[in-house]
Amino acid sequence: MSTLDLRPAPAVPTPSRWNRPLVVLAAAMAVLAVVTAVLAVVDPQRVLGQNAWFKPLKFALSIGVYALTMAWLVGLPGLRRPRLAAGAAAVTTAGLAVEIVIIVWAAATGTTSHFNVATALSTTLWSVMGVSIAVVWVTTAVVGLLVFRSPLPDRARTLAVRAGVVLGLVGMALAFLMTTPTAAQLADFRGVAGAHAVGVPDGGPGLPFLGWSTEGGDLRIGHFVGLHALQVLPLGLLALEVAGRRVAALREEGVRFRLVAVAAVGYAGLVALLTVQALLGQPLLEPSPLVLTVAVGGAVGLTGLAAGALRRGR
Repeated sequence: MSTLDLRPAPAVPTPSRWNRPLVVLAAAMAVLAVVTAVLAVVDPQRVLGQNAWFKPLKFALSIGVYALTMAWLVGLPGLRRPRLAAGAAAVTTAGLAVEIVIIVWAAATGTTSHFNVATALSTTLWSVMGVSIAVVWVTTAVVGLLVFRSPLPDRARTLAVRAGVVLGLVGMALAFLMTTPTAAQLADFRGVAGAHAVGVPDGGPGLPFLGWSTEGGDLRIGHFVGLHALQVLPLGLLALEVAGRRVAALREEGVRFRLVAVAAVGYAGLVALLTVQALLGQPLLEPSPLVLTVAVGGAVGLTGLAAGALRRGR
């Protein structure tokens, strides 16, 4: 039988020193997001059926959030080998800066940045972008390993950060599924090698702003959800700690730990299901009966596990 510990959760951990290059990058992305949002309004230019400035806007927001998260992780007190972590952060900053510059250049010139091998310049830029993305994945893995070797005082927080790092790396790796040329591209090459959509060409009808295909599968969905696990899981834990001010069971570290474990398993299952759905060529909002059954069954099972964790706390 578990013993209920009514002590409040420890104070929110703060880094001893935020990583400056990553913080500067995040600030630059905030400015870029504002600029591209304005350009999206005043410039009607379209690329693949969508406003040309939506893509740099989305990447600016995503990179900004990622940079802030990494700046926090690299600066956590007690992190092993801080110099190695700082070096990884500097390389990450450079890699992400290269990526966003190429994306903005492509939008400004009215062309695509990803999968574009139509000209020598486009091929070179796409290759540079691919290398920068691979480098960022490696540096994120390095920081992740250091985080694994540096547990936080609270078990639930340790699990939330570790699970977020692992799922974030998985989400980033899913992007490589998009780089394989489709059968249609191989049969009729037109300067494009790779695609976001499955079963339909890129550039068709999609969700507003996000652009995710509404006619076929879209590999960006699983990539996006997995990539941002590093923010969702720790923030979810903080929400549990805040709720613990009113719900006594949530004040017990063991209960929070079990709930984070359930959330991590559920999040991993969601990323896997979204990726499989995309590979099957199914739009996000039109899942097959099998995919829908798996989703509902998983949600019911996870709800039961979460309820069991709360009962044990009581």
